[in-house]
Amino acid sequence: MEQHQQILSSVSTILKVDKINLEIKLKEICCLLKQEKSNYDWVGFYFAQPSTKTLHLKAFAGISTDHTVIPFGKGICGQVALSNDSFVVDDVQAEENYISCNIDVKSEIVIPLFLNKINIGQIDIDSNTPKAFNQTDTLLLEEINNRISNYMLYNKLSINIS
Repeated sequence: MEQHQQILSSVSTILKVDKINLEIKLKEICCLLKQEKSNYDWVGFYFAQPSTKTLHLKAFAGISTDHTVIPFGKGICGQVALSNDSFVVDDVQAEENYISCNIDVKSEIVIPLFLNKINIGQIDIDSNTPKAFNQTDTLLLEEINNRISNYMLYNKLSINIS
């Protein structure tokens, strides 16, 4: 838990830095999580484009992915865009609707990001370790998303989807 408190403190520090835009801050948060959590092999933020019912990758740390745009309903991320619920997958091979980004991925966690009670995006984390995520990870990522949402609200920010 002490590690999680340090991560949350670092996230708050990143969000407080002036003169860098939100997408750069999100990229720094991705890098922080990937560096600090040994089982977080890929970390990314997707944001919703409601008019096209698609998610768009805006920041990530890890190997590049071809999945920069995901339709609502497709894959774990697409399911979270519709359900508004966190989704932990212990074994991605057991999921019918899983989109494979990397052959080494064994488990995934996706946590929605809400702004004014609207699901505007999500944090998506892949691990090359089976059953890599637990309730503690869920709580950590929910709090990170909450801090990002509060930052966006306070600064009247949105993500440009284009």
